[in-house]
Amino acid sequence: MSSGREHPLVLTGERTLPGIPAENYWFARHVAAYEHAAALLAPGREPGTRDAGPILDSGSGEGYGTAILANRLSPAFVTGLDSFPDAVTHAGMCYPEPAFVCADGAAVPLREASCAAVVSLQVIEHMPDPAAYVAECRRLIRPGGVAVIGTPNRLTFTPPGRPTNPFHIVEFSADELAGLLAEWFASVRLEGVHDSHPGLADALVDAALTATEPPAWAREQVARVTPADFTIRDADPACLDLIATCRT
Repeated sequence: MSSGREHPLVLTGERTLPGIPAENYWFARHVAAYEHAAALLAPGREPGTRDAGPILDSGSGEGYGTAILANRLSPAFVTGLDSFPDAVTHAGMCYPEPAFVCADGAAVPLREASCAAVVSLQVIEHMPDPAAYVAECRRLIRPGGVAVIGTPNRLTFTPPGRPTNPFHIVEFSADELAGLLAEWFASVRLEGVHDSHPGLADALVDAALTATEPPAWAREQVARVTPADFTIRDADPACLDLIATCRT
């Protein structure tokens, strides 16, 4: 996986990019979620292994997450999908092993039940119609398949009375996400991403929302964060992100 090269994608806050020191906290947090998804889909764990068929990374962005899935599972069975042509072009150049296609995640040009698994991390909050997006993920998954859907926890990502990320249309608490997913999947297991750096996420979110520099202690910690600093266990109101494993 390439993560340090210069790239033409501009950091706007809409997607996380590798190789940017100030973005390292968010990048490492998202890598931890992708590594968790890859472990869930590994042979002998969940439906959607390399023996079970194709895996779609819906909303692949820069491409690093699709590359993680491909490296941990099998490049032949992993495809990244994104609606932004520049992101798809960039991903294909930086990560040559998995395939990348440009399409709308709410209207994927694949037949029904064509995927063993769909991975969708940090995407549903950007969708104008989250229910339609979940329905499309479900349409793509064959019987016995699985979806891994992750999103920021609204209770910790958006402080009360503060504006949300301008690129987010809908944000979810654990109960809200579970309720939506239960309309389309037979079972939903919620887990949460937890940080070993207390207060760091709050400081970074507050700085982003107020358009100010994070305090010096936070900037110093950001440079040292790795995916290993995040643990994924049962969701609670204090978790940073929500990750749902959904079975058909």
